[in-house]
Amino acid sequence: MRAERRWWTGAALASAALLVSGCASMPDSGDVQPVDSSPRTDSRVRVFALAPREGAEPVEVVEGFLEALTSEDPDYAVARKYLTEDASRKWRPEQSTTVLTDGAGVHSEEEGASDKDREEYTFTLTGQEVARVDSRLAYRPHEQSYEETIHLVRGAKGDKGDQEWRIDRPPAGVVLGRLDFQRLYWPVNKYYFGARSVNGTQAQQRLVADPIYVRSWEDPVTVTVQELLKGPTSWLSGVADSPFPEGTRLRKGTKSLAPDDQNLLVVPLNKTSKDVHLGQCRQMAAQLIYSLKDLTSTSVDQVELRGENDTQLCVVDDEQADNLVTSRTAGHAAYQYFLDKEHRLVRMSGRADSRTTEVRVPGPLGEGEQSLRSAAVSLDEERAAGVSLDGKRLFTAELGGKESLDTTGVRSTAKDEKDRLSTPSWDGFGDLWVADRDPRAPRLLWLNQGAGEPVEVPVSGLGAKARIESVRVSADGVRIALLIRDGGTTSLRTGRIERSGTAEHPKVSVAGLRSAAPQMEEVTAMSWAGGSRLVVVGRESRGVQQLRYVQSDGSVPAKASLPGLTGVTDVASSGDAGQPLIAHSDDGIVRLPAGGNWQTVFKDGTAPFYPG
Repeated sequence: MRAERRWWTGAALASAALLVSGCASMPDSGDVQPVDSSPRTDSRVRVFALAPREGAEPVEVVEGFLEALTSEDPDYAVARKYLTEDASRKWRPEQSTTVLTDGAGVHSEEEGASDKDREEYTFTLTGQEVARVDSRLAYRPHEQSYEETIHLVRGAKGDKGDQEWRIDRPPAGVVLGRLDFQRLYWPVNKYYFGARSVNGTQAQQRLVADPIYVRSWEDPVTVTVQELLKGPTSWLSGVADSPFPEGTRLRKGTKSLAPDDQNLLVVPLNKTSKDVHLGQCRQMAAQLIYSLKDLTSTSVDQVELRGENDTQLCVVDDEQADNLVTSRTAGHAAYQYFLDKEHRLVRMSGRADSRTTEVRVPGPLGEGEQSLRSAAVSLDEERAAGVSLDGKRLFTAELGGKESLDTTGVRSTAKDEKDRLSTPSWDGFGDLWVADRDPRAPRLLWLNQGAGEPVEVPVSGLGAKARIESVRVSADGVRIALLIRDGGTTSLRTGRIERSGTAEHPKVSVAGLRSAAPQMEEVTAMSWAGGSRLVVVGRESRGVQQLRYVQSDGSVPAKASLPGLTGVTDVASSGDAGQPLIAHSDDGIVRLPAGGNWQTVFKDGTAPFYPG
């Protein structure tokens, strides 16, 4: 018999509590009255698992244990009741979480003797693994077959004195299905400062998102602060820094953090923080403010850091934090850009509710004679880059300037036009990136400050026969999204940009490639959408084209789907929730305002984009 699972919503729990306490009764007369729903009602489904029943068979114990792993149970107290005392002490659920396509299948390895004659029992858990969450709460796609044994013994005494079956060798960490994972774990972005660029510009003006997953029943503020103090997760650690001194932790005895009624959060630190200077402290506080802004369950407008003796180190509010770092998104995005029917660069207002007119961008890329296939505008909207209509050459120009085009050293000699240069992309350092898709010699190119001789960038883990179809660098200049063609399909992968050398002899490479949309068989367009999120166009196996959000670590956020749109070839986001998505589809240039539907802006035009 499978352990019974209790499903309740927050509203149902509240009603049940009132009825049980006698504070409310079921009406049996009167008219039906409309009632406004309370915005504070928790409609999220919650699962409450049951402890093992007296005399439970081995398979019941195993299935009950797996069910208990899907409940919102602090410290897995119910799940531990299925374990022997020794196993409960040694089991570390925080060690890892294995995410399967569905829940684990349970298979017996032993047949023959009855349960009454046995002293031990072994089962095999099987499934299709899709990801793992490690001890630092970082999500990593990990597609492979899952198989692990689980061993039971007779040991615990029941109320009647009988020997009860209990698990003495549980699986490592927690094992659950993908739907349960999405219900139980919430994505949170920690923020760190990017590493230095090779040209001397410091990325400590730009924050880099480091996504983690927090269990829904845990205190998100306290967990986020604790994890941020530990430093970047392993994937990001080589390209991001934290101003917190190594070893900084919450002061001993601090169990929970919560903002007061003025939205001030006081964070007491251990003695490692005693030598922190004021400027460093303000950066530390700004880092916390931006990380806590991503939590929807709370509002923090100020952070006060205190030292070991409860002395105030510094206080930083929202406005001061904004002055300490550059926007995490693609700038203020006053304009959206695309190419008109004459293949010239034009712009339109960034507001979806404003009257839209297209205006050619002042300067040679908008008003000159050069026809373009694609273009990109720097984050500060002072410079632009464009690829010639035949895809062979890359140009740059000042926006608003009257000077002629600057011809870069980038050339593609591919025979077929579709195999030539990709759409260019600017990063937060003011550097320019583009891919040459020539099948004879595919390469990723980087131009320091958008000028000079192009540098070919090595990409670790790319594969000998793979080539880059499209490139988008995040605003922080530390992460890169690539559409990679390999074996007849195109997939989305993200990598980290590693920089070394000097301004005279720069060294730039891409490492740590990982799948960002493993659930999609084919991805045809993508854009960074702020923090650790991307918006993608693609399809699942034998499915229709769809638009959705994905996380850069390969996970899928709860609200991932977007309204349908046919024939999408390009999509772009500013990363600012107040700005609409823009795309090119069968209907022309279209925009999607927050909470609305797709609206056609211009029938003619191609290649829409935001700065970046």
